[in-house]
Amino acid sequence: MGDNTGGGARPKPGRWQRFLDRLASVDALPQLAVLAVLAGLATAGVMLLFEYAIEGVAWLLRDDHSESFQVTAAERFLAPLLAALVIGLVLGRSPPDLQRTGVSHVMERLARHHGRLTWPSAARQFCGGVLALGAGLSGGKEGPAVHLGAAASSLLGQALAVPNNCVRSLVACGSAAAIAASFNTPLAGVIFAMEVVMVEYTIASFIPVILSAVTATVVYRGFHGDATLFVVADSGLQSLLELPYIVLAGLVIGTVAAGFIALVKVFAGLGKWPFWLRASLAGGITGALAVVVPAVLGVGYDSIEEALAGELLWPTLLLVLAAKLVASAACVGVGLPLGTIGPTLVMGAMLGGLLGYVGNTLGLGDPSAPALYVMLGMGAMMAAVLQAPLAALVAVLELTSDPAVILPAMLIIVVATLTVSQVFKEHSVFLAALEARGIRYPPDPVAQHLARTGALALMDDNVNTLALPATRNDASEALAAAPAWIAMTDEAGKAWVVGAGALTASAGILPEAGVAPAHIPGIRRAVFLDCNATLLQALDALDAGGVDVLCVRRMRSGATIGVLTRRQVEHHAAIARPTREAS
Repeated sequence: MGDNTGGGARPKPGRWQRFLDRLASVDALPQLAVLAVLAGLATAGVMLLFEYAIEGVAWLLRDDHSESFQVTAAERFLAPLLAALVIGLVLGRSPPDLQRTGVSHVMERLARHHGRLTWPSAARQFCGGVLALGAGLSGGKEGPAVHLGAAASSLLGQALAVPNNCVRSLVACGSAAAIAASFNTPLAGVIFAMEVVMVEYTIASFIPVILSAVTATVVYRGFHGDATLFVVADSGLQSLLELPYIVLAGLVIGTVAAGFIALVKVFAGLGKWPFWLRASLAGGITGALAVVVPAVLGVGYDSIEEALAGELLWPTLLLVLAAKLVASAACVGVGLPLGTIGPTLVMGAMLGGLLGYVGNTLGLGDPSAPALYVMLGMGAMMAAVLQAPLAALVAVLELTSDPAVILPAMLIIVVATLTVSQVFKEHSVFLAALEARGIRYPPDPVAQHLARTGALALMDDNVNTLALPATRNDASEALAAAPAWIAMTDEAGKAWVVGAGALTASAGILPEAGVAPAHIPGIRRAVFLDCNATLLQALDALDAGGVDVLCVRRMRSGATIGVLTRRQVEHHAAIARPTREAS
């Protein structure tokens, strides 16, 4: 329970401690920039290791070590089924928190644990994602990537003992770096982190997130080059008369996206089943569909490339769309460690290709350039399922390097997103997962505002300490340094605070033998607060303790370093209240 027992000046923190303390401020951009680069490097390293591990597992599962998945129908069925069973048995024996993976888990940790992710959860995500993707289960790698990137950055912050508001920022940095490194899309990574994961846009957040994404992309390109994921021929609108049809296509894609989200909820509703049984069901569905439609296995980017090149006929497009929709909804819904973005891109490409066929039949567009509607479908489906229009627009632009898609993509993305949110009243697939666990996300603007700032940035550090019971000499010694506050700890380890002026006025009446807290005029009951806490945690501590003042202390040393009052926290919170009322 140790606190400083007497007066005198507190030792000044060292240079490194001052660096960490500065991070509690919302505008500590130079310090955050340094950590953002470190987060980008750590995330890039984890992403490279993750990709190589997936390739290794997939290589072992291919009899001829070719670029395609299992060559026989039996292998196409058994590989995803057995992989899902193994994942289900391993994760099913874990505590519930360690069973959760992907983007929604990162958002949950932000909502409930201030972005503090754990290495056991990250290890399960890494191993489960490698096995799932290597064996061909239907899902994307971006979900595991975001989890691993956020965990690597969060664990870096925890190892350095940075304030919790900084840990939140590092989670955003890791999420952006993961998307940037996985897809070679730095700008999409930044937008995804801010629009989907953090659900906030501030200059103080953007700068470190951009730095982290750039760092990860540079490392990735050093190993894989800077080629875009999909190569497409120049394509664009042939006539403005296509715009009404594009609006109609957005309605269709939004309807399919809403159906996908609803199907994910159906599988998520099987939560009472043992996890191994749910996982096996998803694996069995994927395997059974793969017997008829091999393209359902894995992420499915090869199908997108074929659709962009116009190599898939409409029956194939329809078959792959239906199979991918069911298999991906099953895998994502039951909670397998897979991502959602990859499947949405594949489904969108197939649906866009189908709509392109219909448009050509109606005499719209250029029959020799099917890539436009494939790209539009990718962007619209991703935006509608994730409810992230800007991230989807930027992702399609960076994945294809085709600026001609921007204008029609903006239109179809808006229509598809509104169709899901306004017509079908569905939230994003990530928010649906959080709502099933009773989590409100994002928090209200006031809570977000308080979570961005650490207690260190607002506390009054002009404080000295005193052990109770205190004598007249003890009080005089504590007041000698002219502090504003005297923080006290009684024999039971409880915290008390008194203003220096009040103690000065009463010091003369303190007996030589010491006095209990109740006999010191102006003294107030307090509770201790970890110096790494955010202002949101400080407000929770004030409410939980039923007090109006906190003693901020370094928990490792037990030294009280400042005093934080409810009035200070509520005044800081008042800055965000107009934003809440406007929303």
